[in-house]
Amino acid sequence: MHRVLIPFAVAFGTVAAPLASQDSVVAFTGVTVIPMDRERTIEDQTVVVRGGRIAVVGPTASTHVPASATRVDGRGKYLIPGLAEMHAHIPTPQVEAQLGADGRYAESVLKLYVANGVMTIRGMLGHPSHLAMRERVRAGELLGPTIYTSGPSLNGNSAPDPATARRMVLEQQAAGYDFLKIHSGLSRATFDTMVRVADSVGIRFAGHVPVGVGLERALEARYASIDHVDGFIEYLTGWRPEDGTSAGFFGFNISDRSDESKLAEIARRTREAGVWIVPTQALMDGFVSAEDAAAMGRRPEMRYLPKPLVAQWVQAKSNAQAQPTYDVERARRFIALRGRIIKALHGAGVGIVLGSDAPQVMNVPGFSVHRELAVLVAAGLTPYQALETGTRNVAAYFGTLDRSGTVAAGKVADLVLLDANPLTDIANTTRIAGVMTRGKWMPRAALDSMLNGIAAAWDR
Repeated sequence: MHRVLIPFAVAFGTVAAPLASQDSVVAFTGVTVIPMDRERTIEDQTVVVRGGRIAVVGPTASTHVPASATRVDGRGKYLIPGLAEMHAHIPTPQVEAQLGADGRYAESVLKLYVANGVMTIRGMLGHPSHLAMRERVRAGELLGPTIYTSGPSLNGNSAPDPATARRMVLEQQAAGYDFLKIHSGLSRATFDTMVRVADSVGIRFAGHVPVGVGLERALEARYASIDHVDGFIEYLTGWRPEDGTSAGFFGFNISDRSDESKLAEIARRTREAGVWIVPTQALMDGFVSAEDAAAMGRRPEMRYLPKPLVAQWVQAKSNAQAQPTYDVERARRFIALRGRIIKALHGAGVGIVLGSDAPQVMNVPGFSVHRELAVLVAAGLTPYQALETGTRNVAAYFGTLDRSGTVAAGKVADLVLLDANPLTDIANTTRIAGVMTRGKWMPRAALDSMLNGIAAAWDR
């Protein structure tokens, strides 16, 4: 990618996690490797994992497999790097209490990510409990993906003035959060103070583009990422808050006024600013689509969530469809426009990373990442380009390409074994034969057992 790269790790360092025991050896034999260093497959390979890292990748005929190794038959299967959810949410204790989950919900969310091959998450609405959870995963005490987490968001309510924003930035940096989450409602003066203080103490910020800030100032401030493609439709339409009209859900109400002749220029400016984009297109698609809300609430993966939460989601989508500004054709055009924006950003060399905003309306953790891959392909990316957003690009974003993001000797063994080739059909990322998290192998049977246990807990 030809872009101005600002690695996440420049500000944050890196988050390490414990690897499997040095005595643990697993060998995938006869597998087709999709290394994700470039678009290619390497057939009939043996991948030996020792102590949580990939020790060897080589032809099966000439690669030695230690006698003590656990062998995984990879014939007819495809090995890819672990995926990432770059707009994740970890439930807070308050949400747990509201759902009557008694601490079970957050841990089950982490398991849902792992069961779907998601080995890294970026938590976008942090809480002190998430810091402890991050350390438990790192210590190997809790099954879950590697966690990067923001602190509680800076928004119009939590940071109503510059002095409060300054205090929040300093407190969150001292507490050890990985970055700051920006939400709506920040005034320009408060935002500018946040940027100045964050830059001075070396902590990055990511998330929404407040309407009082606007896309151009967000690019100038060099967000670590702009999520939801926020602010782009407002920019393309020339909309301003003082217009006296509501832009609606991420520009839904004004999307038909977009001037797409401005798209190439803003894509170029985004690339030059080094700002990454997390599209969350699956969230938008699911929330504004004409699909029946009750039918979406009956999707098979909904059984892995608390029933009251699913009911809330169904009601939220039903309410959205009942709004006087909602129109099925406008919704279709809105999604298509967002797809063209994503395609233009990608084509200009802007860094795109995979994120679906889960758990959020109709997006079940882990499962929704695969929906996001599919809608990225629908927007015009190739299957390889879509898969890159959840693997190699994520490592580039975090500054960890030396040890993650591709399948190669020396890399941390976060891997997904698939029953079919995702480069020919991106839907094949859902055909998971097993996952490896930091060298710990979990075959399909173990994943199914874990998922069944989660579902059974919510049936009680």
